[in-house]
Amino acid sequence: MTLAFYMDEHVHRAITNALKLRNVDVLTVQEDCRTGAADQIILDPAIELERVIFTQDDDFLTIANYFQQQGIYFTGVIYAHQQSVTVGDCVRDLEIIAKAAEKKDLANQVQYLHL
Repeated sequence: MTLAFYMDEHVHRAITNALKLRNVDVLTVQEDCRTGAADQIILDPAIELERVIFTQDDDFLTIANYFQQQGIYFTGVIYAHQQSVTVGDCVRDLEIIAKAAEKKDLANQVQYLHL
């Protein structure tokens, strides 16, 4: 079984499109009609839909850290700094994670790209 991703609104569209072409299950914040929602609120539908968040917004690192410290369940956050990885790196690494990892591998975790 593959992982499903919930893409933060600031993720480059080319990453999302390339993943979809590779049959990776991706839902964007925009497609879920949550554009402009606060980062904390974005976690709720991701958890409800059992999707791992992919973001390039470091605010999610603070939120995930808080959840970890408080023992609050979340489905996982994958983070890539915008200046540290290319679109191609993100696509490659996210495809590998989606097809090789299981939900339990990322639950309550933060994964940093570049693998």
